[in-house]
Amino acid sequence: MSKEKILAQVLQSGSLPTLSAVASRLIALTSREDTTISEIAALIAHDVSLSAKVLKVVNSSFYSFPHEVGTIQQAVTILGINAVRSLVLSFSFLGMEHIKKNSDFDYRRFWQESLATAVASRMIFNQLTSRIDPEEVFTAGLLHHIGMLVLAQAYPDQYSLVLKQAQDSPRELDELEELHLGVSHAYIGGMITKHWNFPDNLCLPIMHHHGPEVYEGRDPERRQVIQTVYLAGLVSQILHARQPVVFADRFRREAAGTLGLDSQTIDRILETLSDEVSKAAGLFGLDIEDAPSIPEILHRANIELSLINMSYEQMNRELVAAKLALEKLNAELQEKNLYLESIANLDGLTGVFNHRYFQEACERELNRALRGGNPLSLLLADLDHFKRINDLHGHLAGDTVLKEVCRLWRETLRGYDILARYGGEEFAVLLPQTGQDQALVVAEKMRAAVREHLFQNAAKPLHLTCSFGLTTLENVADRNLKKIKDVLFQQADDALYAAKRKGRDRVEIYAAKEAKWYQRLKLPGIS
Repeated sequence: MSKEKILAQVLQSGSLPTLSAVASRLIALTSREDTTISEIAALIAHDVSLSAKVLKVVNSSFYSFPHEVGTIQQAVTILGINAVRSLVLSFSFLGMEHIKKNSDFDYRRFWQESLATAVASRMIFNQLTSRIDPEEVFTAGLLHHIGMLVLAQAYPDQYSLVLKQAQDSPRELDELEELHLGVSHAYIGGMITKHWNFPDNLCLPIMHHHGPEVYEGRDPERRQVIQTVYLAGLVSQILHARQPVVFADRFRREAAGTLGLDSQTIDRILETLSDEVSKAAGLFGLDIEDAPSIPEILHRANIELSLINMSYEQMNRELVAAKLALEKLNAELQEKNLYLESIANLDGLTGVFNHRYFQEACERELNRALRGGNPLSLLLADLDHFKRINDLHGHLAGDTVLKEVCRLWRETLRGYDILARYGGEEFAVLLPQTGQDQALVVAEKMRAAVREHLFQNAAKPLHLTCSFGLTTLENVADRNLKKIKDVLFQQADDALYAAKRKGRDRVEIYAAKEAKWYQRLKLPGIS
């Protein structure tokens, strides 16, 4: 029977896991280009239980924001639509019903491996330069084995035999699935998520997580995501496989060869994964036993191998040496962590501040402005038709443009202005002690700098324009910092939307009378 016929059989069998109603509607909503933050927030807020789970994760060490996020509207504004969509899909997947038919399927181990792969995917991808949100990669890692759930539901007896043989055989799981069922769980998982209208950034890593080399697409960033989920699967196997050293060696070799990760980065991922998985398990409501760290697992595995021909005295010497090596490793890890903290505030591609640092800086500057009674202006900027550059000239040209734009703007701004990459081709600028008229002058200089610059490209020079949304905080009576920040960002976003709607390549100042939600908040003094 062909793979297509098996897929059709599975789809018609009634054994397909059920995606939650909110997740299904959210996928449809986020596929539209005109979707607003308010629409996304309203959909999620209708599900009280889901809203509570999302806010719990947003306010945890998973994101480490300095102040509590109190509403779904704030969560979507701060994290972005894609990140919140990924959180909702994660909770929907984790809330799917357990396998009902009689089966030897180890559900507990399945969740452990899925969550470990998700956490490892996020950790690996955070080391790379990409416009794709790491939270989408986390979700792809979490869902990478969803095809196993489907096959265990549809063919419980046959699949139990496949899993047993996979434990006792050197052959790969997908090879045994093809042999006994005619289809692999990777193919089923990829097609099922495509059936649910998931974006390609999720479907493709699920379909190719066992064989990234067979991906035929030309998009380097999607290839990077596929390779990340594949490597994260190797890391997860270190925690559960009978021969963890084999998977550790494969991960080290392939992470360096395909993604260019250095040995220090690889060591840090392996050393901290178990702790990160334990934290994530609590946040997502999973009952998972604490696992030893990967260095401990590998250390024990190496000891077991060496005990075969090792004398008692040799064993003691090796154990002492291993203890000293671990102590040295811990000291090096502390030194590396200090270095990582120093660069954690910068965007890896453009060198300007990243989204997280900007949120912290915004609250700091808002406090300062409120205490001193000084104005504070916020600019949101979006490069016009940037997708065309990627489509026509490639992502490398797009990356070059983003870096050059930031260089131009740094030359235009003052030393204490705060420029950050807010997401993709969108940027945010805080202008402390700057009123609306002064901020308009700054925004026009930034707009002109982009418009008048000739961006060099291998094929031909490129011209580019940018749209700006501007809002200013002046003489505010309200002292609710969270409320002010939420309103400020929404105003700038509305102004940016107005600039896009009125033709692009312009600076638009927020006009309160055009926004109905502003009247409901009743926050005086934000112009």
